[in-house]
Amino acid sequence: MQIQTGIITVSDRASKGLYDDLGGPALKHAAQEHGWTVLSELQVPDEKPEIQRAIREQISKGCQLVLTTGGTGVALRDVTPEAVRDIAVRELPGFGEVMRLESLKVTRNAILSRCLAVVVEKTLVICLPGKPSGAVECLRCVSEAVPHCVEVLQEVPTAC
Repeated sequence: MQIQTGIITVSDRASKGLYDDLGGPALKHAAQEHGWTVLSELQVPDEKPEIQRAIREQISKGCQLVLTTGGTGVALRDVTPEAVRDIAVRELPGFGEVMRLESLKVTRNAILSRCLAVVVEKTLVICLPGKPSGAVECLRCVSEAVPHCVEVLQEVPTAC
């Protein structure tokens, strides 16, 4: 399935040009390897309204899947999960559970991750870690469920 994808890097430093965004490009490469089309890439600071605006902007551009990287840790500025939950119509807890479980095989600090997936309007939004390798690995863990989820959200007839 051709999935129209948007990528949002949530980082105060990257959004100000003080830090090279490595997570966004890593996710773009991973999305393209899955055969998904990346329509839009944005960088925003760790601010709830900016994160929400970026998600809505990508949805308005036709994105069926939005991937965020950053802001899912425990630092005080890490507000991505809260920002996304505030605009979600439902949460899909299995995504976060699988990402944490698989990440625990790599690092004990995965228990601190607040990765999640939600539905905003008819779009799947997956919030991934800020570390590029962590973001790509977490996406890999859940990528097989993405096409079916997007089809269901887009009301494409499915076999189940």
